[in-house]
Amino acid sequence: MKSLTALRLVAGLHAVAICLQPVFAGLYLNGSGAAMRMHEPTGLALTFTGLLQLLIATIWWRNGGRLLAPVVTLLITLGEVVQIAMGYSRQLAIHIPLGIALVGTAVAFALWTTRQRPTTRQRGTTRRRGTADQPAEVQA
Repeated sequence: MKSLTALRLVAGLHAVAICLQPVFAGLYLNGSGAAMRMHEPTGLALTFTGLLQLLIATIWWRNGGRLLAPVVTLLITLGEVVQIAMGYSRQLAIHIPLGIALVGTAVAFALWTTRQRPTTRQRGTTRRRGTADQPAEVQA
C-alpha cells in the first residue's frame, strides 16, 4: 500500500474515533456509566493510532511528502498524551478545551491529507533529467 493512501486511511480512522470521544463524555454526563467505560479505552487507542499515524506520516515525508504531516501528527499525539493525563487527574478545565482542539485538529488533518497529491516516487515513475531542447534520459 502506498504511504499516502495509508496515511489517509489512518488519519480518517483517527478523526472518526476522536469524534466519538465527546459523544461518550456527553452520554456519561447524561448518566450512562457504560459511556465512561468506552471513553477511557478509546482515548488510549487514539494515542496508539496517533503513533501509527506518526510512523506513516514520517514514511510519506521521507518519500517526498510534506514535512507538515509528521509535525502535525506529532503535535496531535503529544496533545492526546496530555489529554489522557488531564482526564485521569480530573483537570477538566484543561481536558475539555484541549479535547475540542484535538477533535478540530484531527479532522482538519484528515481532510488535509485528501488534498495532497502522491509524490513522483509514490506514483511509480522515474525522475527524468534534461531540458525541453534535449531528450530526457531515464535515471536508474
